[in-house]
Amino acid sequence: MADSHDSTEVSLPEWKGIAEAGGIESWIHRELERRQLIEEVDYASLSKAEKKAYKARRDEERRVRRLLRKHAWQAYKKAHVVHLGRGVFYHDTPDYDRYDIDGREERLADNALPEIADASALAEALGITVPTMRWLAYHREVDSGTHYRRWTVPKRDGRRRLISEPKPQLKEAQRWIAREITDHLPVHGAAHGFLAGRSTVTNAAVHAGARIVVKLDLKDYYPTITTPRVKGMFRKAGYGEQVATLLAMLCTESPREEIELDGKTWYVATGPRSLPQGAPTSPSITNAISLRLDLRLAGLARKMGFRYTRYADDLTFSHHQRSEAPIGSLFRLVGQIVVEEGFEVHPKKTRVMRSGSRQKVTGLVVNGADGAPAARVPRSVRRKLRAAIKNRELGRPGEGESLAQLRGWAAYVYMTDPAKGRALLDRLAALGGESDEGGTDG
Repeated sequence: MADSHDSTEVSLPEWKGIAEAGGIESWIHRELERRQLIEEVDYASLSKAEKKAYKARRDEERRVRRLLRKHAWQAYKKAHVVHLGRGVFYHDTPDYDRYDIDGREERLADNALPEIADASALAEALGITVPTMRWLAYHREVDSGTHYRRWTVPKRDGRRRLISEPKPQLKEAQRWIAREITDHLPVHGAAHGFLAGRSTVTNAAVHAGARIVVKLDLKDYYPTITTPRVKGMFRKAGYGEQVATLLAMLCTESPREEIELDGKTWYVATGPRSLPQGAPTSPSITNAISLRLDLRLAGLARKMGFRYTRYADDLTFSHHQRSEAPIGSLFRLVGQIVVEEGFEVHPKKTRVMRSGSRQKVTGLVVNGADGAPAARVPRSVRRKLRAAIKNRELGRPGEGESLAQLRGWAAYVYMTDPAKGRALLDRLAALGGESDEGGTDG
């Protein structure tokens, strides 16, 4: 029997051994027996000295029992998530959920998604420990730290768009989720944003030569896709409640305000958790969650004689027939479907463009002179780019743009018009020995 009161006599166990013993209480009882701290005696028959020794052993048993329970709980937390923050429903029993859908394994197989049984399996797949995963997914209304770097960029309507870029450890986890799960989820053919082989060019080309082009925007698209919707998407994909909750928490975050108080910085949530614009998982999740929206809008467009595409939050419809386009009915029915699918049309970003004026779709012109590409960069942009290149060739100062930026614009022109784009890229290649400094690269 151990009679040292040094707590190091009880080493931290692995949860697997505790579980194999039948749980915490069974494991504690087994450990106490192994240490000979559990014994049955007739207390009344003991002498005074024996009673004193017996009480000392009972004190030791209680001390070791407390220590064993503390270590067992530490082992449990090392292997389980336990809790994900106030207001977040989570449980550590993945083997039962009355809301589980039928055929989960078949759904995973249909989309070539990895089977993930529980939190431990997810952490192992992500290459991190369960405590680290809990730390990355945990929600606090007021937090002393943040997993994101935040800044804003101007929007066309004058407001500011929040960009939230995950820090390296969370970004790596999100990249795995995108690569192995969300990039494999079904997407409608009308979606053109953030998909291999599709772009603003393929999106715009669908509407080339239209008599009428109608553009609508979804208001607050990313903030509208909140954690419950993301969790529902993972459930529908075939994951159980426990894993779906963790995946959703890893892929969402609240908008936060940075506050200084008593010399310390706090990050205060100003809204519900939703998809951060800047996370690797957000584009593929938006496309997957918008599948039903795209299905309904594509069906409506086909029925009314329109073509339909979506690039992120930009919805575009075009009418190519000689018959009168039912624009009023289109607006009404699109608005109804959008609301039913949990989104909202931006009232100030709706445009109707007829063939007699310039028609632009995702920044590209889709009407104009015969023989022109189906979708092309506006002439004003090409003219500005040619002027910037000419200034470089003549050794004149630019307007702050770098050679890398000019190459990017030229590559964009090349996407829509290879002949014009190649000529611009060749001219820039001749300037390739210059460095980016002071607005000129010379």
